[in-house]
Amino acid sequence: MKLAPIFAIGAILAVDAATKAAVLRGMAVGETIDLIPGLFSLTHVRNRGAAFGMLADLPDPWRQVFFVGIALVTVVLLIAIYRGTPPSRRLERGAIVAIVAGAIGNVIDRFVYGEVVDFLDFYIADWHWPAFNVADSCITVGVVVLVLTSFSDVGFLRGRGAAGEDRSDSGA
Repeated sequence: MKLAPIFAIGAILAVDAATKAAVLRGMAVGETIDLIPGLFSLTHVRNRGAAFGMLADLPDPWRQVFFVGIALVTVVLLIAIYRGTPPSRRLERGAIVAIVAGAIGNVIDRFVYGEVVDFLDFYIADWHWPAFNVADSCITVGVVVLVLTSFSDVGFLRGRGAAGEDRSDSGA
């Protein structure tokens, strides 16, 4: 990997760590600060599981080994995919960098706290989306970008970017 993706990962990890540190320092677990009433608040929660708290009830040693192991295998695979992605595919490469940074950010939480610190809480009335953090946001945005750009390689979007310019590597 060149230096730009390493710096990007470092920057994402710094923002993730700083926001989590602010929550840990300034809020008790379960505390909520309404920022946009009826829509968005900061709520300090801990997630022992995966997305949406899945597998949170696994016994401690197995849960940690499972989640850290999956994350590390994913990071290694994504680095291999990144290296095989042509430099001209900057959007896809950026998405991979975001996913890797998010995975590392959450692994750091698991090592340090034994669980992931979440705090971004979007809701409407009494319906709350599960709380998440900066690392989760990077993973989600990265995956969405990869899914959407995968459509540019098939069908009517193939090889076309904004204003119809050719985006394909082959010039087709």
